[in-house]
Amino acid sequence: MDKYIIATTVVGVAALSMAWIPRLTARTFLSYPILFLLIGMFVYWVPFDLPSPNPIRGEKYAVHLTELSVIVSLMGTGLKIRRKFSLTHWRIPFRLVSITMLLSIAALALLGWGVLGFSVAAAILLGAVLAPTDPVLAEQVQVGPPNEEEEDVVRFSLTAEAGLNDGSAFPFTWLAVVLAVSAGSNSDWFAEWVIRDLVYRIAVGATMGYVIGRALAYLIFTLPQKSNFPKASDGFLALSATLVSYGFTEFLHGYGFIAVFVTALTMSSFEKDDEYHLEMHDFVNQIERILMVILLMLFGGSIVSGLLDHLTWKGALIGLGFLFIIRPLSTLPSLIGVKSTLREKVAISFFGIRGIGSFYYLSFALSEHDFEEADELWSVVGFIVMISIILHGITAARAMRRLDVDREKGIIQPLAPDQVPDEV
Repeated sequence: MDKYIIATTVVGVAALSMAWIPRLTARTFLSYPILFLLIGMFVYWVPFDLPSPNPIRGEKYAVHLTELSVIVSLMGTGLKIRRKFSLTHWRIPFRLVSITMLLSIAALALLGWGVLGFSVAAAILLGAVLAPTDPVLAEQVQVGPPNEEEEDVVRFSLTAEAGLNDGSAFPFTWLAVVLAVSAGSNSDWFAEWVIRDLVYRIAVGATMGYVIGRALAYLIFTLPQKSNFPKASDGFLALSATLVSYGFTEFLHGYGFIAVFVTALTMSSFEKDDEYHLEMHDFVNQIERILMVILLMLFGGSIVSGLLDHLTWKGALIGLGFLFIIRPLSTLPSLIGVKSTLREKVAISFFGIRGIGSFYYLSFALSEHDFEEADELWSVVGFIVMISIILHGITAARAMRRLDVDREKGIIQPLAPDQVPDEV
């Protein structure tokens, strides 16, 4: 039988099951990403004639599929955040994407260079790939849909961090590529990196996201109230907004990830009580889940097809150390002065979930330059993501339920959308 037909059928059955599996697994201690990872391992382990999952190892196939998954997830993440965007209200997420992320990149780069023997460029790439948390696989620890008004500091912080740092880590991915390509031949490489990849691309991403978000919000909410302009009613507009924001920003060589998230935040700040926000969120959430099913099954297939063959005991220890030590410890400086319970701080520190975003950054960097350490990079990153899916998938539901119980008892207070989550 044709491989394409078999693959289409398997993906269709898996996607169909998403209508029930999230609710069924919500009653257990397991997350549904674990289940689909195992399904992917099974269907590639048994003698089905499926296409090889090897494209996830850095070819254009992996770049574009993971890219699409991340930008769709960023749109959904931005649409469901209800807190007013400001330096005060977003103090914790800004710390997490600056202090925590930079410390994580530095620690992983040092370990990659000093312990694994990577080149400086490959070591920085390892840190840049793994430092950002993932918006795709973190549903259990994120805020709910737009119609759920109550937020808590843990869910808000982890949601906003996942939305912000998928663009914030891009300059360091480019730094690794620039180092590998031109550090020895171009004496001005650092200045060019700062101006182009650190300043210009971020500024363009944020600006384009705000402009497009304001323009779309005007068309969706304001103009119909002022004229006979038809009111939008289809949820697919959110997907269209995702592609438009990303495409125009990338055309100007800005960071499309930042633009998509800012576009979503800008749109969600208009007419917050309008039910159309929920409709847009639900549509992109369904698209996100279908893409996630495909990627998790490919990831599971790649695990049984040799993705971890180049994993050494040193790489495994670094991966475990990152999840259990580096991420939690690097979060502590970001939580200084935060008015919250110890349990909340531990949750923010521990649930830095890694996933599809890491695959995108690595496959993107490898498409830009052929790193000698590519195989070992894939093995280390694949191992960390696999452990994160299992570890956080097993513990997240219990931890969040425990925090919800504390909230019901009055130990933790829910935050209103515009409430300051820490002491100023």
